[in-house]
Amino acid sequence: MTSQLNNEPQPQVAAVMDGDGQLGVSSPARPTPIPDIVAALRGVELLQGLAEEDYRWLALHGTERRASHRAVVVRENEPAHQMNIILEGEVNVSRANSGSVSLFIGRTARVTGKLPFSRMKFWGATGYSAGHLWVLDIHEDLFPAMLAAIPSMAQICVSLLLDRVRDFSRADLQAEKLVALGQLAANLSHELNNPASSAQRAALSLSSKIDKDVELCRLGRLFRSDEELANYTSWTERSLESVKNQSAPEAGASNALSVSDREQQFMDWLEAHQVANAWAVAPALAQANLPVSSLDELASIVNPGALPAAVTSFANSLNARSMVAAVSESSSRIFHIINSIKDYSYMDQAPIQDVDLVQSLENTLTVLRPRLQQMVIVRDYEPGMPAITAYGGELSQVWTALIENAIDATKGQGTLKLITRLQGEMAFIDIWDDGVGIEPALSSRIFEPFFTTKPLGQGLGLGLDLVRRILSKHFGSVAMQSKPHSTCFQVRLPLARPQIY
Repeated sequence: MTSQLNNEPQPQVAAVMDGDGQLGVSSPARPTPIPDIVAALRGVELLQGLAEEDYRWLALHGTERRASHRAVVVRENEPAHQMNIILEGEVNVSRANSGSVSLFIGRTARVTGKLPFSRMKFWGATGYSAGHLWVLDIHEDLFPAMLAAIPSMAQICVSLLLDRVRDFSRADLQAEKLVALGQLAANLSHELNNPASSAQRAALSLSSKIDKDVELCRLGRLFRSDEELANYTSWTERSLESVKNQSAPEAGASNALSVSDREQQFMDWLEAHQVANAWAVAPALAQANLPVSSLDELASIVNPGALPAAVTSFANSLNARSMVAAVSESSSRIFHIINSIKDYSYMDQAPIQDVDLVQSLENTLTVLRPRLQQMVIVRDYEPGMPAITAYGGELSQVWTALIENAIDATKGQGTLKLITRLQGEMAFIDIWDDGVGIEPALSSRIFEPFFTTKPLGQGLGLGLDLVRRILSKHFGSVAMQSKPHSTCFQVRLPLARPQIY
């Protein structure tokens, strides 16, 4: 494309064509009155401040075109000849081999298309109208006359061209970051999956061996009969099952004794039954939340000579099982982190997909978990939130930037609240914290590039600018409300935008 030769990205709107890509009857049957076109031009931000005669010149010399929903507006690689002022509607674009980044979109009150001083020759993408579209075209043959009649258009067009170059550079940089993140996720997955799988298999194997071999190998010679051995085996099975049940979260809540209290009770029992090193044996029994009455039962079924060894061996078994459980849990945690990183970066997925907002937020929390250890996280998710059409990896960048701001504002020790709501065809996501807040005098500047409230060297001031640009790309928005100990970033996203870029 031309943009690859002249380093200038290509806009996305041209003369309106019908659905099969052929130039159709795009001029309205009844032309819009000039005063109405002038009124629409006044609403174009880039053109604000022009004189009345300037608006009239554009209205008189422009070609008015209209299109219905999903009409082909421009085709990739076809010649570009016109500057386009979009008075109403939107143009969504896609490129045949664009990967995850497309550059521009046309929407109400935007000036796009070929501009004076531009070297652009061909359209860089195929554009489709979203709903009713109303465009005013200025042909390139009229550019010299336009600049002579409206001298300020030269500054407007140069400023717009510079913005395009900046947006193009940012888009390329963002694409590179996403690719790097995907590669990092792939490498982490490969490097961590194998050792985690080995650790988990070893833990399961060790657990089965502990259950079957340890007790019998060490105690078989101390029991006086096969019946006594059978009684001991039966007791260990019941006790281990009891320990498993007691380890559930709700089971421990009913036990009012602290671990240290239980440990002292076990020490008293062990010393009374002449168990050596009671101080080393008692902690395992206390941590397992085993009732002391269970040891009384053991004392009743084995002979006094075997009792100390039986209790000590059982405590050692509990310790080993606890370590095996820790290895298994840690391995599972590694798998969870790997999956979260893959989901966070949307590795191995198409650039655009249906994104579960709640899962996307949760994946970000997982990735940021080390920095959230001392924070209280409150989740207020509306049930049944539908998926949205989006670039999942880029939305992850939005959540990361906003949550990191909350962490910095609270110094990692406050409250973070995540709220999702559905209102009509829009998804509302609020990210709230109880940090120091943002001064009212600064609140209007926080989305400016390179503006930051952090100390020198601790921030570049690009995070919220990136958030704003990504959400704008998704036809969404972000706003902020702040007062001391209550700051909320409010994200709004449409549920379905076909052909978003």
